[in-house]
Amino acid sequence: MIIKYCFLLRSLILLFGMKKDIHPKYFDKAEATCACGAKFVVGSTVESMKVEICSQCHPFYTGQTKIVDTAGRVQKFEARLKKTEALKAKKTKKKSIPKKKKSK
Repeated sequence: MIIKYCFLLRSLILLFGMKKDIHPKYFDKAEATCACGAKFVVGSTVESMKVEICSQCHPFYTGQTKIVDTAGRVQKFEARLKKTEALKAKKTKKKSIPKKKKSK
């Protein structure tokens, strides 16, 4: 059933053609610019575009650690982490001090 439908649909497209003027203009030589400064040519429906990460600066390809942060989330997380580590150290310090037993 599905094969018959696909064959029929394909036949109609070949017979009547595709709709005209519904597809966006395609640029074979669109220029993409990365935040690191690298520029490369790609095919796109937009003539020029800006990207944050490309293959020249992505940690997977470079092997270097890079944190992309636009709203200061990393600094907030690191501050919370330091605070919790300080609290944990304080708690373990309290637990390690032995309590004096009352003598009768």
